[in-house]
Amino acid sequence: MQHHYSILFGPVNALLTAIFGSPENAPSWWLHGVTIGGIHIAGIAPLEHGHGAPIGWVPDHVIMALLVLLLFAVALPILSRKFVKDAPSGAQNVLEVFVEFLRDLVKENIPHTGEKYLPVVGAFFFFIVVSNLVGQIFVLQPPTSSLNTTFALSLSCLVFFNAAGIRAHGPIGYLKTFAGPSAALAILVFPIEMIGNFARALSLAMRLFGNIYGEHTATNQFVELVPLLVPMPMNALGIFGSFLQAYVFTLLTAVYIGGAIAHEH
Repeated sequence: MQHHYSILFGPVNALLTAIFGSPENAPSWWLHGVTIGGIHIAGIAPLEHGHGAPIGWVPDHVIMALLVLLLFAVALPILSRKFVKDAPSGAQNVLEVFVEFLRDLVKENIPHTGEKYLPVVGAFFFFIVVSNLVGQIFVLQPPTSSLNTTFALSLSCLVFFNAAGIRAHGPIGYLKTFAGPSAALAILVFPIEMIGNFARALSLAMRLFGNIYGEHTATNQFVELVPLLVPMPMNALGIFGSFLQAYVFTLLTAVYIGGAIAHEH
């Protein structure tokens, strides 16, 4: 399979190579990962070998994720200084539409305390949608087309909504929510519920990765075959899919938080 790399992959890794030397001389744990409790964890920046693939200190998806974070770090302070409460500008109007949309989403799925979780849910939405849209620029790559990125997001979601549940019910009380309505059935229900709880991270990661990777790969193939006009419908579909996948991930995050903190009546 042909691998595509962003225009930043070469320059960034060339700079790191000039500073730290060849990545082939990096420590083994950096390149090949470490094993914790019998579980192999992939290297922080694994080398990419074979079929002429470039070798670098930092994978392309990490560079792209850092680019998205840099865009937020630069753009948000600028937009905040231009914030006008009574006479919003065009950009502020667009942002307020998204914020109100997200506020309604969390209020609907997290009753009574939804507003408290708006910053976290909003952070997921904006990071994912911008990461997806980056892929529409052909010299860049969407970080969400890598399983490493999507699993990082899904595991963050998993940790957060379980922590919210523990905070709302206490450790023992939260575990009891997985036991079902009957003590007699708890021995059967509890393992199933726990597996389902952790499977949410797998579902979130694979859904986001599969859709973004598939769309981006298909669009690249069309661009290589017929670079004019034909890829335009694919780009439009990609933009729609970028927002749709960000919405799905955000909606499920809100649903999981709401379910974790809910009190049975």
